[in-house]
Amino acid sequence: MRKTTYAVGALTIAAAVVFARTLSYAAIYRPDGSLDGSAAQDVLSATAAEKKVPAATLEAYPSRLIIPSLGIDAPFEDVGTTASGSIGTPDDFTSVAWYDHSAIPGKEGTAIIDGHVDNGLGLAGVFKKLSGARRGDAIEVVTRSGAKLSFTVTDVASYGYGGLPSYVLSGPAGAVGSYIELITCGGAWVPDKRTYDQRLVVTARLDEKR
Repeated sequence: MRKTTYAVGALTIAAAVVFARTLSYAAIYRPDGSLDGSAAQDVLSATAAEKKVPAATLEAYPSRLIIPSLGIDAPFEDVGTTASGSIGTPDDFTSVAWYDHSAIPGKEGTAIIDGHVDNGLGLAGVFKKLSGARRGDAIEVVTRSGAKLSFTVTDVASYGYGGLPSYVLSGPAGAVGSYIELITCGGAWVPDKRTYDQRLVVTARLDEKR
């Protein structure tokens, strides 16, 4: 009986250690391979830049992203670029990030929005179910003023890691109107690169007012 108690105690301690280690990795690890906290710095720089933005413009900034078919309802961060020139990512796994050098959602052009799929260790990110998006799905962006913008998915595509076409960041070729592009990781995990081998891109167009 005593041996069984010791064994259970040892297993409990071991499990606690593994859990603590996993949790610590989850707290600092980013699917894009960054471990330097650059996303947080992006948010700070974007926030500082907002001081120069007119109040009326700030009210048009995105506040929440809602995709009913996927059960997504997430707050926005606004981010810039990292020190390496890459687009910033959210500071946590429950938020999405709007790249503030792209169009404001609802305005002419393409707004780039990214989010984590997971932390590489099983902790689901905000875009864990994004691969389930289909053409015709509804997406809603709520602005800081409370206005609701309705978009409809027009395309879902995957690209190889490092092979994201430049036009993805500028929107559909020759397109006129307001678009959003949701970007996250996909495909298979590549341990040595600490990222996934694909990027999933979901494109949606602002619905015309009737």
